Amino acid sequence: MLAFSPVHDAVSAAGAAVTWLSELLAPLAGGASTAAAIVLFTVVVRLLISPLTLAQVRGERRRAALAPEVRALRQRYAEDPATLQRELFALYRRAGASPVAGCLPALLQAPFFLVMYRLFALGNGHAGLLAEPLAGVPLGWQLTDGFTGAALPVLGVLLVALTGLAWLLSRRSRRTLAATPTEGPGAAVAGRLIPLLPYGTVLVALVVPLAAVLYLVTTTALTVAEQTVLRRPRPVPAEA
Repeated sequence: MLAFSPVHDAVSAAGAAVTWLSELLAPLAGGASTAAAIVLFTVVVRLLISPLTLAQVRGERRRAALAPEVRALRQRYAEDPATLQRELFALYRRAGASPVAGCLPALLQAPFFLVMYRLFALGNGHAGLLAEPLAGVPLGWQLTDGFTGAALPVLGVLLVALTGLAWLLSRRSRRTLAATPTEGPGAAVAGRLIPLLPYGTVLVALVVPLAAVLYLVTTTALTVAEQTVLRRPRPVPAEA
């Protein structure tokens, strides 16, 4: 059934694009041209969906600016939840900052990540891509295949890089949560859980082929770059 699904068609198109990029990069990258094509393809896709990320950041800043008013409303209507919800939605509507808008870009990005996962982790009709090498290790290699040749150092380098990137994202999450404290019964749990989420990519990297690990490292590095550029603190305007 998947052979006729839109996901299958998108994976086929992505596989053809990676194959074309690999052939294009072959004179420069040699035997690592497919690995280089995966990195370049990931960068291109992330650039295409960057407007969604920018919209998400703008929404977060609008909601952060409303935090003092939200706290005041929660205190004022603490005993009247129905009125509190009406006032909160009215506040967000006036400011053009929907409380659910921040989730929409992430939901819209999900199909892109699904396609890339199916291509780089499963092959989905493009097994030839996973047969290509990275430093002598097939891109389809994974832990269950055992450590032979350069497999251990290649995976080790990628895991160290991925762990370092996850640490950077976790630290930024902690800083963001500290700067914009939230209230409610689940706030404490979220405050402990959210900074741990970036490390989930490291766990995923242990059970997917090398091509998917390379994708995870690339997309996580781009996320760190986006966080650094888009979420950097804005300078406070000097008073006249």
